[in-house]
Amino acid sequence: MPGKVYLVGAGPGDPELLTLKALRALKSADVVLHDALIAPEVLALVPRSTRLENVGKRCGQKSTPQTEINQLLIAYAKLDLTVVRLKGGDPLIFGRSGEEIEALRRANIDFEIVPGITAALGAAAAAKIPLTHRDVSSAVIFLTSHHSESAGNGGDRWPAQLPAKATIVVYMPGRDYQQTAEKLCRAGIPEQTPCAIISRAASREEQVYKTTVAELHTAPQLPAPSLLLVGEVARFAAHESMNPAAWLGEKTGQEFQPLTEAIMPFSANHLSDPYLSDPYLSDPFSADPYSTNGEQPE
Repeated sequence: MPGKVYLVGAGPGDPELLTLKALRALKSADVVLHDALIAPEVLALVPRSTRLENVGKRCGQKSTPQTEINQLLIAYAKLDLTVVRLKGGDPLIFGRSGEEIEALRRANIDFEIVPGITAALGAAAAAKIPLTHRDVSSAVIFLTSHHSESAGNGGDRWPAQLPAKATIVVYMPGRDYQQTAEKLCRAGIPEQTPCAIISRAASREEQVYKTTVAELHTAPQLPAPSLLLVGEVARFAAHESMNPAAWLGEKTGQEFQPLTEAIMPFSANHLSDPYLSDPYLSDPFSADPYSTNGEQPE
């Protein structure tokens, strides 16, 4: 009987943002096929006996073709192994899971999807940006600047018109910020709209750069992975105040603003935290969190 494949979201970087189900999958895996940008602290949670393979894709570097990844998932599962396909953020958002799901179904391989905290949520939380605000944003739109070459470009794939009072999150924005700004303006986004580039969210190397759509072309090239957040809510970046006008007097372009001092540093050593000494949290695979050992709960 074939094994099983788990499509697992690793979250934005901080291992403490992994779900318990994701951790359970990693601990029980025979093989882990992971993206290139998975945090080392997350990979450190994989048992040493588990086969660990980097099948990530990096711009300008040698990458593993998606067809080969599909074949690896099927081949390992047919060896009756438990396989984890570990992806940054959430596996169902710009993570090519759709192609892997199709391949696994064609091969009659059992699979399960373990959701994770997507980059937009992790980045916004780390930079203290509310994605919605009833005064300035009633919708959230996820876009990407990266598209499949096999499908052909077919011109601009973004919506012809983006709504006002919306927060727009651009995954994998690339390095051509001038082109991105032009696409936003063509879709109806005013040039004075605030935006923030968030690099390596929820990690010790996190950086945030705030600007406007008009000045986006002057933004520095921050390390990948990064995303671009566009909308009035970007005014909140790195601020504790909930007043949308708090940023109006500031310059539109700023130096890098590392937020690491505002975020608790993390490492695999945090798993020794006293809170995690709870039998279920420290080893969620050997204990039943709902068990009362035959006793009635108080």
